[in-house]
Amino acid sequence: MQNVIPNLLTWYKNVHRKLPWRETSNPYYIWVSEVILQQTRVEQGREYYVKFVDKFPDVFSLARADVSEILKIWQGLGYYARARNMHFAAKQMVDLHQGNFPNDYFSIKNLRGIGDYTAAAIASFAFKQHYPAIDGNVKRVTARFYGVDLPISTPAFYKLVEKELFLAIKTTEPDIFNQAMIELGAMVCTPVNPKCEICPIQSECFAFKFDKTLELPNNPPKKKPIRKYLHFFYIEVEGHLVLQQRPSEGIWGGLNEFPCIESLGVDEIPENMMEYLGLENGSFEIVDNFEFKHLLTHQTIFAKLWHLKVNSNNNLTLKNWNLIKINDIRTFPLHKLMVKILDKLHL
Repeated sequence: MQNVIPNLLTWYKNVHRKLPWRETSNPYYIWVSEVILQQTRVEQGREYYVKFVDKFPDVFSLARADVSEILKIWQGLGYYARARNMHFAAKQMVDLHQGNFPNDYFSIKNLRGIGDYTAAAIASFAFKQHYPAIDGNVKRVTARFYGVDLPISTPAFYKLVEKELFLAIKTTEPDIFNQAMIELGAMVCTPVNPKCEICPIQSECFAFKFDKTLELPNNPPKKKPIRKYLHFFYIEVEGHLVLQQRPSEGIWGGLNEFPCIESLGVDEIPENMMEYLGLENGSFEIVDNFEFKHLLTHQTIFAKLWHLKVNSNNNLTLKNWNLIKINDIRTFPLHKLMVKILDKLHL
């Protein structure tokens, strides 16, 4: 690759997208952008990045924030463990590094929620250290360039690609090289219909030479998402409604929703509803119900919302639930399905 690196870097400097996190060497801002851009499109990520650094401009402000504030800013991005991990990592930096961002790859990687890619990105972009940042775009570029036909998700693939990229990056500007490889995968060496005719490294690309761009990288078929059936209960009690906070771990961790139980289907009222809600016959009425379909990366959720009116909050087993004013519900951090439900209810 050494022979085409000058072409790659020149191409990047001439055509790269102007993004706010590329205009800084501040490791905190770079970290925020990298975490937000995991599983997020750049245009959506840009909006969240601006909001996030405006609300939490440094490590100290993030560390002292309540996690609910962070989840509220994060609302709509998904993968909420990222936000909780950032909060924990900010506290690590305050406790262990006096609020300074660690300036070497291994110390960065010791922060909560930071893996190989993010540590390499921060180390190279902020501190110009020679570590290859290997994300999905870079894996695709290198698989095609070197003709690597190992399954892309295997440790053997990663080890081979990492070895080649270490050899390449040590000869050049590490921050520009990593950015250029990422940008090349995002803008030119795309999953389908790659623009090989304008690629700055095509002269030495295995896939281009041997017409293998449709075969590489070797992506095994994805597993079909599992189906999950959920029942949510919109419970009105004397001008208030019932809200619960999900456990901090797992799907939608730490976010708020209506009381919810899982069942084998969405057609009928689940048998354990009365016991779960602590209700008795005659203590409530079913006003209406709605059905929703919600797609996640590994799950398809079929949800049913039951709108109940309860005579008195004495009829409810409140557990860890909150009784809140109806007009206050949008002030709580909510997951996307809850927002979809509230939109349907015009709340």
